[in-house]
Formats: sequence, structure tokens, C-alpha cells
Amino acid sequence: MTFAADVAREVGVPAMFFRTVSACSIWSYLCIPELLRTGELPFPEDADLDEPIRNVPGMEGFLRRRDLSIFCRNAKDSSDPRLRLVCTATADTVRARALILNTFESLEPWALEHIRSRCPVTYCIGPLHALLRTYYRLTSRSDEEEVRSTASASLWQEDRSCMSWLDAQPGRSVVYVSFGSLTVMSPEDFTEFWLGLVNSGQRFLWVVRRDLVDGKELSEGAAAAGATPAQLEKATRERGCLVEWVPQEEVLAHPAVGCFLTHSGWNSTLESLVAGVPMLCWPFFADQQINSRFVGEVWRVGLDMKDMHGRDIVEKMVREMMEGNKAEELRTSAANMAEMARDSVSSTGGSSFTEFEKLIQDIRSLRP
Repeated sequence: MTFAADVAREVGVPAMFFRTVSACSIWSYLCIPELLRTGELPFPEDADLDEPIRNVPGMEGFLRRRDLSIFCRNAKDSSDPRLRLVCTATADTVRARALILNTFESLEPWALEHIRSRCPVTYCIGPLHALLRTYYRLTSRSDEEEVRSTASASLWQEDRSCMSWLDAQPGRSVVYVSFGSLTVMSPEDFTEFWLGLVNSGQRFLWVVRRDLVDGKELSEGAAAAGATPAQLEKATRERGCLVEWVPQEEVLAHPAVGCFLTHSGWNSTLESLVAGVPMLCWPFFADQQINSRFVGEVWRVGLDMKDMHGRDIVEKMVREMMEGNKAEELRTSAANMAEMARDSVSSTGGSSFTEFEKLIQDIRSLRP
């Protein structure tokens, strides 16, 4: 919504931009003009999506075509309206007095370095949900129920019955599944995911919004298209729980949760990082493709299954996350990342806490 900067300029009001996506995705967006200039965009017909991307500095060693946003992948030419929107909006970012990001320095250091070469005043104040809890503690508002009710960012009605279900499960035994508030699946993908989860033999808690399946309305526990096979329903009753929405921060912090099967939205990614829960990523759109690549290849706190479909893939990847050779390594890496995230919001020198204080001072300095 960078048109707001034009209005601010007209009336003489300073503008700061808050971008809600990851720094790595913003940097890749800033590089789109160069990708167009060098011919890396748009992709040719029948392009090999595993072909490396060479003109996003800092990502040459691991970024592939399939890791760019679908705005890039689906563009037929440089005039594609969605590609132009992303490109223009990101370029306009540098016009602001400051850029505010929901990330932390030790998570995306070199992406931030590149961004600051274009937008020198960039405040990293994330993970925001963890920073908020720091301020609650500092102001003696330590009652957990009060923090939960006041700090929740959810726009959906949460079903807290899942917490009692989690309480009855063994430690690290549950795969938590949520594709966020916007992802829409085909009936076929929904059924294949359900079959894969059941066939994996793992316990699972799955957030099934009523509008999750394209063109279908789902009542709680219902299937995507027509009648669900009896064995699916039976297996779900035995070791699964389907609800419409959950208190996600609490779910991720619950000791029964061992893995997060996620769409790799940035809020979900940060919440999982803070909780120290490894991620299995199935991205949908926008920044999610590149987030999932970073989860798997850079931060090494999960596995990336983008563009993969079918019950066998789901079963295999879930098993790998929960009991495979890399499972313990991923848990250790996720625990280390959680400590880094919590350190960033510490009131005793945390980078995000310090940056937030600077942001407050910057805003106060604008008073006439």
C-alpha cells in the first residue's frame, strides 16, 4: 500500500513502512529488476524449476527458480500486473523515512545488510509476538490469561478444546498442521494430505477452516469432497484432532507438539522459531516459497516439500520429521534458533528490544 507515501508527502507527514514479510523475501523482490534485465525472469516455457538463480546477491548458492514467489514463477513477461505490483511496491519502500521489519538481526543478517544498502534506516523489532511478551513482563502484567486475551493477533474464533486433547498426548508425538488463514487447497490435495497423515501413523492436530478447500464448505471433521472413507474417520478419531482454528502460540509451545506442517507464512514461521518446533513446509504464495527454502537450507530447522503432492510424499516427509535420521538434528537446531530468537527480545541488550527503543525515540523526535 505504498501509495500512502504519496499522501504523506503531499501533507508533509513523515512516512515509515512496516513490511510484514521476511527480509530475505524483500531482498529477492528488490532484485526483480536485475532478474528481468539479465533474462532470469520471466522463466522460459517448460523451465527447469531447480535451475539456480544467480542474480540475488547472497543467495547464489541455494536459491532456485522454484524458491521465488509465484508472482515470479507465473509471470509470462515483464508486464505481468502482479509482478509489476510487487516490484513497484518494494522499490517504493526506499522512499520511506524508515523501514520496520518483523525479524531479528541474527536470523537474516546478510539480507538485512543488502536491504540497508537501499534503505539505511531499517528497524528489526521481531519476533513481534515475543517482544510484546517482554513488555508485558516489564510492566508487571504477568498473568498468562491476561497476556493471552490481550495479545492474541487472531481474527478467528479459537477452539481451545484442542489444548485438552494435546494434554493427553505423549511428548513430541503430535504433528501440528495449519496452512494459515488464506491458503486454499484443492479437494484432491486435501484428501491426499489426510491420507498421508493417517498413513504416517503419527498423532496429528489439523486446523481445518471452513473455507480451506476450494469451492467447498467444511463442517468440523468433514471431508473435502463427498463422503470421507470410514477408515479415515476411524483413524482420525484414534490419533487425530480436527478443529477450525487454534491458539497457535500455545499449541506450538505445548510439549506434545513435535513438528509443524506449515504453509510457511512469516508469522507462523516466527512463532515456530520462537517455540523451537521443527517445520515441514508446504508453501502456497507470496513470501512463503523463499521462507520454506530458508527453513530447510539456511536455518536447517525443517524440511521443504514445496511443489510435492500425494499421500506417499506426505507420509514419507512426516515420518522423516518425526522419527527419521534427521529428526534429532532438526530438534537441536530448532532449539538453538529459539534461544537466539528469545535473546533478540531480551530487555538486557536484545537486538530487537534495542531497535524498538530506538524506533520509539525516532518517532518522538518527529514531534513539532
